[in-house]
Amino acid sequence: MSDTREDNTGARLTSQSIRSFVLRQGRMSPAQVRYLEQMMPRVGIPYRAALLDTAATFGRQAPVILEIGFGMGAATADIAEARPEDNFIGIEVHAPGVGNLCKLIDERDIGNLRIVQHDAVDVLRDMIAPGSLAGVHIYFPDPWPKKRHHKRRLVQPPLVRTVAERLAPGGYLHCATDWEDYAVQMLDVLGAEPLLENTADGYAPRPDFRPLTKFEQRGIRLGHGVWDLVFRRRG
Repeated sequence: MSDTREDNTGARLTSQSIRSFVLRQGRMSPAQVRYLEQMMPRVGIPYRAALLDTAATFGRQAPVILEIGFGMGAATADIAEARPEDNFIGIEVHAPGVGNLCKLIDERDIGNLRIVQHDAVDVLRDMIAPGSLAGVHIYFPDPWPKKRHHKRRLVQPPLVRTVAERLAPGGYLHCATDWEDYAVQMLDVLGAEPLLENTADGYAPRPDFRPLTKFEQRGIRLGHGVWDLVFRRRG
């Protein structure tokens, strides 16, 4: 079913117009398959076109941080483990990454992290209540480097408006990319959203809670840049 629901600005946010992922065939290890099958009934949140009761989901009231596209989940697990006072929801469609994060959750006994294996556009639009999130993480989204593909990039005005509406006043949106032209686009798009304000004069220092990935560490050794952006929802 094609959803044509509109946000308050009239900009359409649909999974047909913007997607948070690219379909790829990933090979899964036996361990990833096993952990996905065993753990998702425990830590998975099925997609439903109905608002999520986060207190019931986690069994407690706590600030909720949403991550869009967690990849293989190593940084997600690190952050959730380091911030036990917060609840985390990670969204990812690719089964190898979901299976790997399930493995990390089980091995480390991480109790404040849940997974939605579905497109983030649908999840944001249908399951997350306005004003309910303390933070949103978007780390190293697909850069779509060819200019003719830039329209497929995730960080675009309709998605940013939807994210901003779901942040509580003072809640933050933290993006990171290692593609400079995408960083410029992110800064322009986030800076044009009236519900958000930049916490820095341009790009932000990397917050202590965001760990360096192995890929990022290699890039830094090679002299590649990484750009962080931290915006907050206006009060």
